Amino acid sequence: MSKFVIECPSCGRYAQASTGFFARKKIDCLCGHVINVRTEKMTSKVCPHCRNNVIFDQSEGENALCPVCKEKLLTTDSISNTAEFSCPSCFCRLTADKSADRYTCPVCDTVIDVQAQIAKEEIKNQGLASVIKYEGDNRTFVWKHPIEDFNLGSQLIVHESQEALFFRDGQALDLFPAGRYTLATQNLPALEELYRLPTNADTVFHSEVYFINKTVQMGIKWGTDSKVRLFDPATGIYVEIGACGQFSLKVSDSRKLVIKLVGTTGIFSQADVIDGNYEVTPTIAKFKAMIMTKVKSDLARIIKENHINILEVDENLDVISKGLRTGINEMLEEYGLEMPEFFVTTIMTPDDDPNFRRLKQQHSDAYLKVRQEEILKAEAEAAAQRKEVEAATAARMRIIGAQGEAEAYKLRAAAEAEEMRMKGYTYQQETARQVGLGAVQNMGGTGGGGLGDLAGLGVSLGAIGGVINMTREAISPITNNAAAIGGNISGVINGTEAWDCSCGNKNITGNFCNNCGAKKPAPAETWDCSCGNKNITGNFCNNCGARKPAPAEAWDCSCGNKNITGNFCNNCGARKPAPAETWDCSCGNKGITGNFCNNCGKRKGE
Repeated sequence: MSKFVIECPSCGRYAQASTGFFARKKIDCLCGHVINVRTEKMTSKVCPHCRNNVIFDQSEGENALCPVCKEKLLTTDSISNTAEFSCPSCFCRLTADKSADRYTCPVCDTVIDVQAQIAKEEIKNQGLASVIKYEGDNRTFVWKHPIEDFNLGSQLIVHESQEALFFRDGQALDLFPAGRYTLATQNLPALEELYRLPTNADTVFHSEVYFINKTVQMGIKWGTDSKVRLFDPATGIYVEIGACGQFSLKVSDSRKLVIKLVGTTGIFSQADVIDGNYEVTPTIAKFKAMIMTKVKSDLARIIKENHINILEVDENLDVISKGLRTGINEMLEEYGLEMPEFFVTTIMTPDDDPNFRRLKQQHSDAYLKVRQEEILKAEAEAAAQRKEVEAATAARMRIIGAQGEAEAYKLRAAAEAEEMRMKGYTYQQETARQVGLGAVQNMGGTGGGGLGDLAGLGVSLGAIGGVINMTREAISPITNNAAAIGGNISGVINGTEAWDCSCGNKNITGNFCNNCGAKKPAPAETWDCSCGNKNITGNFCNNCGARKPAPAEAWDCSCGNKNITGNFCNNCGARKPAPAETWDCSCGNKGITGNFCNNCGKRKGE
């Protein structure tokens, strides 16, 4: 049989128990609770080493090990690491681990803040509080000091980004910024006026102190608890979306926050903003309904006012976040709070909703149509620009060509002028010489005529002789044929070519001879040879001896087009008909196309 200590589940005191067959199964505790050793030897405890709340068997005594860190649980030090305090509701004495945070009173079921009660017990044992400071965490906005009785001369310590507010009978009095203060009448003007405090440092006054944490607390999560119905005006389709994100929060007016929101409660933390606390001390989410209502009412409005496409909403999250923060801050200002940042991190779209799929399809079709129109417009603009470039290029080339021709003409003229200068005559003299030579060359043939006929052309033989420096012997043949030359030139000038008839009549300008009535002979047909010889009148080339090519056989099409030389009509595209098959008759008739001879009537083939 071995002995061990067992903790009373009612008051927390320890009692002695034993193991073995004859050991007592029930033990009476000093608080009156009967401890059932068999059932209550299993208990839970916060391990003093790893700080985990574990369940273990108390009958193992000092050999009981923590299942997490494997350290001993019921050592002498751990048993002595208990604190005794009174329940603030029923005032019964309780015992708990000094490191515990919460403890439920077994008598009245009050959830007790162990650390606050231990601090009160220490103050009662040591006297009045001498140091007043913040002992909460950084997730707390407002923390009420558990001690309410202070004496003049106590030290008030307010950290940076904190403020301390004194209350008396629910009335907010002095507000202290960051610093260290000795509570004296000169530091408590409002409290002095209310209490009429004496100058004795041992004088006790009753007051409540609230510490306000003014740091910006970030990473507070939010999310819509239901879908937001959004109407797309472009397509007339309703879709339901959701949103979530995070925001930061800070205290903008300490007095307003404590008076209007905190009241007589001891703490206001992040859990009280939007989540609520259902673990130890149940609290409600004070701003959840307000934030959710504002988000859902403003979300659709902001998307509509800013013409945000629900399919492209992610690129406008900053615009939506800014609009929602402005609306929420207007309501938080009444409670002394402010949102420095409000972030919409995700917009949940209903991808499985048929309406949303139809909306995506419509937007996709519209985008493709607009894109196609833009491509066609760009192509048309490019084509127009290309035509403008081509026209400008052609005009520039024409200008360049004209400039080149002008330059070439200038160079040629300069060369001719230099040549004439070297030969000793002017441009006018050269022009007259060229005209005279042309006239002389075109005045071929023999016959009489006076020199006065040549003068009728406006060209003087004297001028010609002067220009070309002809001798009298060179001019003599021209004089003999002046009449004929004058007649030919006159005919050319008047638009008619003179001809001579076989009867002896000459220089006839009409189509018939006025002497014998003979018709003007047709001009000889000329042709060009492939060797380069041109205007040949015979059947053979007088240069290379090539034979004159046979004339192309022409045919008439049924569409009315005539004298076609190709195999297809250039008007309707009809093919040239095959030549009719002909035969010769024994009677002498040839080239017959029918089945009977049109001379003797004999049948083809007989």
